[in-house]
Amino acid sequence: MNTPYYIIYEERLRRNLNLILRVARDSGAKIIMAFKANALWRTFPIYEEYGICSTASSLNEMRLANEELGCLAHTYCPAYTEETIDRFLQGSSHITFNSVAQYNRFKPRVNAFNAANPHRTVSCGLRINPMCSVVETDIYNPCCPGSRFGVTADALTALPEGIDGFHFHALCESTSHDLAAVLDAVKRQFGQWLPALRWINMGGGHLMTREGYDTEHLVGLIKNFRAEFQNLRVILEPGSAFFWQTGDLEASVIDVVENSGVRTAIVDVSFACHMPDCLEMPYKPRITQALDVVDSTKPTYRIGGNSCMSGDYVGDWSFDHELQPGERLTFEDMNHYTTVKTNMFNGIDHPALVLKRLDGAEVVMREFTYDDYRNRMN
Repeated sequence: MNTPYYIIYEERLRRNLNLILRVARDSGAKIIMAFKANALWRTFPIYEEYGICSTASSLNEMRLANEELGCLAHTYCPAYTEETIDRFLQGSSHITFNSVAQYNRFKPRVNAFNAANPHRTVSCGLRINPMCSVVETDIYNPCCPGSRFGVTADALTALPEGIDGFHFHALCESTSHDLAAVLDAVKRQFGQWLPALRWINMGGGHLMTREGYDTEHLVGLIKNFRAEFQNLRVILEPGSAFFWQTGDLEASVIDVVENSGVRTAIVDVSFACHMPDCLEMPYKPRITQALDVVDSTKPTYRIGGNSCMSGDYVGDWSFDHELQPGERLTFEDMNHYTTVKTNMFNGIDHPALVLKRLDGAEVVMREFTYDDYRNRMN
C-alpha cells in the first residue's frame, strides 16, 4: 500500500506477550499494560486472549480499558476533581492518589461508593516518591528534584486509614538492576509502612522484552521481595515492554535537497508529528535500508520530515546507494510512544494503521482523511 503507514506485527506482539506472561508466572507478580505507550484498541483482542488488564491515567484511558479491553482499570491520575472522581470510581478496581490531601478530600466519596457496591469495592493506594533517580532524561524522570509525582518519605508522617497499597514509578526503559536500586530506596524510606499494606505497584519502565534484559534477575528480585513482604501483591505496569520492536513506520523519500554540504532526504512522514520521542528523548531510530553506522565514504543524508518546522530531523544515515524519490524507508520499532503522541501539525496526513496477521495478511485498521484534521480543529 501507499506510504505512510504504521505496520504492527501480530507475531511480534505475541512474542512479547509470551515473555511477559512467563515473567509474571515465574515471579508471582501481576503485570498489566499501560495505555500511555500504546492504545491501538483494534489490537486489544490479541491481549484479551492472554488475560491482560490495564492501567489508566485519564477518563478516556479508563473508558478504553472498560469498553475495549473488558476490564476495570488500575487508575492513577496526578489530580482528581469533583467532576471526575465518581466516574473514576465507576471504572476502576484500584485507584491511586498522588497526595495525602487528595486522598483525604475524596475518601468520603470512595467510602460511599464502596458501601453502595460491596461486591466490587475500589482499593485505594498512595503514590510514593523514593527520590531515586535512575533515569538520565529529566522529562522522563518522575523522581527528579521538584517532581510533582508522589509523596516523599519526609512528608508521610502516618499511613492514612483506608490506604491498601503503595504505587511508585521511577523507571523509563530501565533494567532490573535499576529496579533493584529503587526497591532498596523504597524499603529504606517506606519500609515501616509496607507490612500494613495489601499491594505494591512498581509502575512501569521495566523493559523486559529488550534484547539483553536480565529477566531471570527480575524474577528473582520480585520473588525475594514477595518472600520478605508476604502480605503484598506485586503489580508491574510496563508500557514499552508490551510493544517493543512490534511495529515500524513505512515512509518514502519524496525529494533530496542540499545546503552547505548537507544533503537532506525529505520523507513523507515527520519526526515532529509521527515520531515525537525521537526529538524529546532524543534518540536516532534505526532505518532498515541504511547502514548500521554513518560512513562518510558512502552516500550520507540527513532525513528530514515534511513539515515546516526547522528542527524536524534527527541525525544522519549512510546508504550503499544514492537515494532517489520514491524509495521506501522503514523506521524501525515505532509502535511504542508513537501513535499515542502523534499530532496534526501543519495538517500533515496521519499515517494509516496496518496490522500484519500471523497468516501474512495485512489488515488496514484505520486510514485518516482531511475530515480527521478538520474535525479536530473545531
